[in-house]
Formats: sequence, C-alpha cells, structure tokens
Amino acid sequence: MTTPASPAPNPPAGDDRNLVAAAASPAVTFEDRVRSFWTGNRNVITGLCVGIALAIVAKGGWDYLQGQQESGVVQAYAAADSSDKLKAFAAAHAGHALAGVAQLRLADEAYQAGKAADAAALYQQAATKLKGDPLASRARMGRAVAQLAAGQAAEAAVALKGLADDSSQLKAVRAEAAYHLASLAVEAKNADEAQRLVDQLMQIDVSSPWTQQAMMRRASLPATPAPAASAPAPAGAAVEVKLPGK
Repeated sequence: MTTPASPAPNPPAGDDRNLVAAAASPAVTFEDRVRSFWTGNRNVITGLCVGIALAIVAKGGWDYLQGQQESGVVQAYAAADSSDKLKAFAAAHAGHALAGVAQLRLADEAYQAGKAADAAALYQQAATKLKGDPLASRARMGRAVAQLAAGQAAEAAVALKGLADDSSQLKAVRAEAAYHLASLAVEAKNADEAQRLVDQLMQIDVSSPWTQQAMMRRASLPATPAPAASAPAPAGAAVEVKLPGK
C-alpha cells in the first residue's frame, strides 16, 4: 500500500506579504539622495544663497562708492589751482594724503614768498600727513631749510642731523642734509666739524654735487693742524726713569 504524499505546510497565520526577489528591488540612486536632501533643506539652502548674493552685491557697491569718492578727491585736487583753493581742499580732505601734497605746495609758495616761518609750519603739517610717503622726506627737508631761513638754526640742525644720519633715506636727501650741516659748521668757523661732515658726505655719495659744494666751503677755512709729534730724544742722551717712592 502506497503512502500518500504529505500535503504542503500552510504558511503561518498573518504572514501573507507578497515577497519580491532581491534582484527585483529598486536601488536608491545618488539623484534620489540629492532630491531627498533638497526637499528637506530647500529653505535653508535658498536663504544661504540669497545671503551670499547680497554680501557680494554689498561688497561691489562699497568698492564702487569708494572708487567714486577717490575719483572725486582727485578731481577736486586737480581743480585746486590757487592758494585759496589749495587751503580749502586741504581743510575739506584733511584725512587724505593729497591734503598733505596740497600743504606741501602751500609751503613752497610761502617759502618762495619769503615767509620762512609760515613755510616751516606748513612743511611740518605736510610731513605729518605724508608720513610713510616718499614726499615726507621732502617736507622734512623743506621744514629744516625754512627754519634756517627763519633764523632757527638750532632746530634746523636737529632735523638735518636726523635726515643725514638716517640710512633709510635716499642718498640725495642725506647728502643735502649733510651739506647744510657742513655750511653751518663753516659759518661757525668750526673746521673740525666741517671736515667731519665732508668725510660723511664722501661716504654717502662722493659724486654728489652737495659733496663738491661742501668741500669748496670747507676749503675756505684753515686746514686742521696735525697733532704735534713728540721730539725724539738725542742719541746717547740718558733717559731718566723714576721709580715709585723715589
């Protein structure tokens, strides 16, 4: 008698899901992840982009305004073709470097007009505003020369020495300062000091016209006498030696 085949077991109650083979399951792509991220963070990303765009626009606007202001200052300086206009420009743009240039021009005008004391004050104001600019050295030199013309030799000598001894200055500036100091020494008939300054000038720039002029001025004074040498003892002369306590 043949044994009947066993019936297939029934699936557990409640486990009636439709199972799909793994190969048939759809894969999550990179585009799906990006789309999901954008959906969840769209507002934040949009706000960030708008903020960056506004910052770029603001920076460009600021640069444009700065450029326009700078252009306006340059145009105003170019239009200052008289002493009164230069004074007005310097007062209106006190914080700008061109205000120092305007005061430098006013100082030159005052010096040429024989107003040495006024020129010295204007040169000082220009030097302060032009600090760090190459024109600052010219303003400092102008102040010292104006002080000489105004009879302020002591103050001028201090300023000139500062320029002559400053190795960071241009050779032309140092040479001119040393020349004026040598001229003061010649006027005071101080041959030693005049010679020292001529020697300094030769070290700064031996070919400078200031060096040549200083040498000519130094030549107007008598030569510095050489120190007297001790006369040698006559041959065969006894040399007296004193011992301590005798």
